[in-house]
Amino acid sequence: MSALPISIRRLPNETVNRIAAGEVIERPASVIKELVENAIDAGARQVDIRYEDGGRTLISITDDGRGMSSEELPIAVERHATSKLSPNSQGDWDLLNISTMGFRGEALPSIGSVARLSLLSQTVDSDSAWDLRVEGGKVTPPKPAARFGLHGTRVEVRDLFYATPARLKFLKSERSEAMAISDTVKRLAMANPIVGMTLGSTSRVSLKLAGQSEGMDGRLARLAGILGEDFSANAVPINQVREDIALTGFAGLPTFSRGNSQHQYLFVNGRPVRDKLLHGAVRGAYQDYLARDRHAVVALYVDLPQDHVDVNVHPAKTEVRFRNPGLVRGLIVKSLRHALQEAGHRASTTVSDYALGRIQTGQSHMPLQGNYSPQRGGYAPNYQPPYRNDSALQPLVDGFSAKVEEGGEAFDGTSSYEGGQAYNPQGYPVQGQGEDLTAKPLGAARAQLHETYVVAQTLDGIVIVDQHAAHERLVYERMKDAMRGKGVERQALLIPDIVELGETDAARLLERADELAEMGLNIEPFGAGAVAVRETPALLGEMDVQGLLRDLADDISEYDEALSLKEKFEHVCGTMACHGSVRAGRRLNGSEMNSLLRQMEATPHSGQCNHGRPTYVELKLADIERLFGRR
Repeated sequence: MSALPISIRRLPNETVNRIAAGEVIERPASVIKELVENAIDAGARQVDIRYEDGGRTLISITDDGRGMSSEELPIAVERHATSKLSPNSQGDWDLLNISTMGFRGEALPSIGSVARLSLLSQTVDSDSAWDLRVEGGKVTPPKPAARFGLHGTRVEVRDLFYATPARLKFLKSERSEAMAISDTVKRLAMANPIVGMTLGSTSRVSLKLAGQSEGMDGRLARLAGILGEDFSANAVPINQVREDIALTGFAGLPTFSRGNSQHQYLFVNGRPVRDKLLHGAVRGAYQDYLARDRHAVVALYVDLPQDHVDVNVHPAKTEVRFRNPGLVRGLIVKSLRHALQEAGHRASTTVSDYALGRIQTGQSHMPLQGNYSPQRGGYAPNYQPPYRNDSALQPLVDGFSAKVEEGGEAFDGTSSYEGGQAYNPQGYPVQGQGEDLTAKPLGAARAQLHETYVVAQTLDGIVIVDQHAAHERLVYERMKDAMRGKGVERQALLIPDIVELGETDAARLLERADELAEMGLNIEPFGAGAVAVRETPALLGEMDVQGLLRDLADDISEYDEALSLKEKFEHVCGTMACHGSVRAGRRLNGSEMNSLLRQMEATPHSGQCNHGRPTYVELKLADIERLFGRR
């Protein structure tokens, strides 16, 4: 009887390495990420990165780390050979206690299997550097080479994917690959502010960052160097600890938002990650302040014990798994909301910068008459403005504007909402009582323009307030406080609504049944893959229960948070607040204007309306003088 042929074959090492390269080395940015992480693990304080043709033809990375000896270089390019893991006293290798950026020992052999790799390394006590080359998986023994500094390593990768030409077809344009490289380096630089980094090609340097000191100040300086000075001027610090989990970093004000989530930078134990749980937590924290199509700008650093997080999820090491994801999510949401609460009525400085820019670019082309000399402080005494018919100014005086009048009653917010009384704030000082209101953050009201905008004077500038947007936020915050006090009112369904969702989605919702009940949605299991809805929030009235539950299941799957229900609440509350606010077109007296300003100062988040738009613009006197050529 003849033996059956063996159908299971061992793959050759070259093929194994190329398979591994497909997981680790996806594009040139992946190569740079792995090599820079190796440099950081080696103790480098300066890393210089150079690439050509989007990283296809050349990638060169030089660091001042510890370097490698001639004996270590050949081992470094073997698969699963690493200096970053060691066995414990029992001889066990612990993959849950990872303290370095790299630890798999796959990067160098993977790169060498698909490209032409050169390693030039030197240690402090060596007389020479050592050069080792790998081409398509074939290793050339190390040779002595000229030293290029005190210690460190230079890695050159040429002709990426030349050994697997099919992979080249999947690379994007040179510009797209360059943008991916830049994003990768920026994230690594944010995670390691003490390391100086340069990025560029032979023709230009696109990024040059000096090493910063440790601590929050150094981190903010590094973030400002990458995200711009506007971020540091419009970000609030985060520093919270809960059960051995520390959250630090900086979060942009709601009015300093972007159109996508690409400007949310998240780090776990110093490792840049793209984690849907963390992004969902950020969205949940800002959902009360931003419209759905706006996204916060944040840089958050989560530090926790190594055995509380698994970084061994994927060879690229951009995904992590938390032992207690609910605790991490809750810490992020509460910390962000607390920081935004502390910001009070503060709005982004970019709002005033934008306004000044529009004023400057939109100036009329009125010819200058007389002698104009900015050095002398403006127009000469013989300057005469061009003739203008005073009748053109009459509507601004009669029908659309009002100056501040002394006395009068305090602002009562009279509107059509709930019998015409949104709320009646008391106890705020009004003009005429002997207090210098210009010393207040939002100043003293001076006039109302077009029955819509309140103009206030501060000690060093002016503030222009959109009265409807500002009062809308005030009403909204009061409605939220009232709901927190008495809870969400529910309406019971005469006949429970049965919703078929499938076992997975139903299980997700039932796990969060207590959280949904707090928001007025009472659900119970109803057989396999179905839930019974017995109560719904009274505030929402008639609603598509099936559609809501499906959206909730999707939110929990994607963000691990029931965002749809919260957004429906906020939409309804926002609509009610909008209708219950003082409208544009209503004339306010001086006391009403000042009372509105004082309420804004005392109310958190009053710097933006319910949709994330600014409620006021502040212009400094120096900026105004600059517009008129006085500075």
